Amino acid sequence: MTEIHNPATGDVVGEVAATDLAATDAAIGLAAAAFEAWRAVAPGDRARLLRRFAAVVDAHLDELADLEVCNSGHTIGNARWEAGNVRDVLDYYAGAPERLTGRQIPVPGGVDVTFHEPLGVVGVIVPWNFPMPIAGWGFAPALAAGNTVVLKPAELTPLTALRLAELGREAGLPDGVFTVLPGRGDVVGERFVTSEAVRKVCFTGSTEVGARIMAGCAAQVKRVTLELGGKSANIVFADADLAAAAASAPSAVFDNAGQDCCARSRILVQRSAYDRFLELLEPAVRGFRVADPADEAAEMGPLISAAQRDRVASYVADARVAYTGTCPDGPGFWYAPTVLLADSTADRHWREEIFGPVVSVLPFDDEAEAVALANDTPYGLSGSIWTRDVGRALRLARAVDSGNLSVNSHSSVRYWTPFGGMKRSGLGRELGPDALHAFTDVKNVFISTEE
Repeated sequence: MTEIHNPATGDVVGEVAATDLAATDAAIGLAAAAFEAWRAVAPGDRARLLRRFAAVVDAHLDELADLEVCNSGHTIGNARWEAGNVRDVLDYYAGAPERLTGRQIPVPGGVDVTFHEPLGVVGVIVPWNFPMPIAGWGFAPALAAGNTVVLKPAELTPLTALRLAELGREAGLPDGVFTVLPGRGDVVGERFVTSEAVRKVCFTGSTEVGARIMAGCAAQVKRVTLELGGKSANIVFADADLAAAAASAPSAVFDNAGQDCCARSRILVQRSAYDRFLELLEPAVRGFRVADPADEAAEMGPLISAAQRDRVASYVADARVAYTGTCPDGPGFWYAPTVLLADSTADRHWREEIFGPVVSVLPFDDEAEAVALANDTPYGLSGSIWTRDVGRALRLARAVDSGNLSVNSHSSVRYWTPFGGMKRSGLGRELGPDALHAFTDVKNVFISTEE
């Protein structure tokens, strides 16, 4: 049994049985058996089941949000959004089964058509930082395309995934179509990679683990979608609305206690505006409300564990601290929002993904230097550009190596648009219309019309 802790208090809130190898194989076998029946479900009927699943999730939004607050330390506001995102993603992809169409291609001597065929069993491996939405980003399009799903939640945060599986059954999903398997990554997750019955793996987590999963899948030429690490840049030009950029910067990195691959954890400020920006940023950081995540006014909760708190602190120990915010005393895995001043791009806190409420600030002189600094990282997941110059915004948006960029905004995720990284931030795209095709194979069929 695995003990589940509340990060805000450190208290044990439950125990979950870890799935062993035999049970993992049995669940994969059940999913493989269920696949033939599920792929044959009429598109309209599959769509109705997914809409019913979305409706059942909607009826349990508060329950799911409360569970995430308790298990993950997410603020109640964020947790409600996350539960709602699962509902919305299910509803979005419920429209897909009846619209997943192929093409008729003009050819001589006959008719040529294409079909999008489901892959089979899909293994989804979910991280602890956003357990609900990332689960939905994997299972919703996979189910819509006619696949069955086995899902492994993170060992620290399995509770909402287990509840979602129950809600799926309540909505009428057949046995074996969507199964959640809590357990160790080196048991359950590894089996997703090595089992020939699993035809695709979706993984969100560290770049190091993602590379190992990709190497393992290569042995079977197995499909992978990888959403990995990030060290995103928040680029602020002197002509930007500095007050708006500074006021929004804390939420862009401290949201979810900085445990976000999209966190804008590097702030690049044009030198002529550098001092003024730091002045504007200070009250925004000091006023960022870190509190009991169940408190409606909380903007940030605790880190996921004591080990994560210690890891974050190690980056701050020898760095230049500009200023910090506040956090509660007492039990729980708390860490105050922290702003560091980078002396060079070689600074460890500037280069490495900290995955905590710490941001580094560095000046730049012109567009060329801003692009060079932003791209001087192995990652390329997200980022922001602040400027009133539309031409400059478009030039930088094309030049910065990142899968998701926002101009005068920090938004990274919209379920109707593609999401994913460049370079070592990942492979493939989730969400939007692109994700659906990633769960299918294109089959080409030629029909001769010659007599």
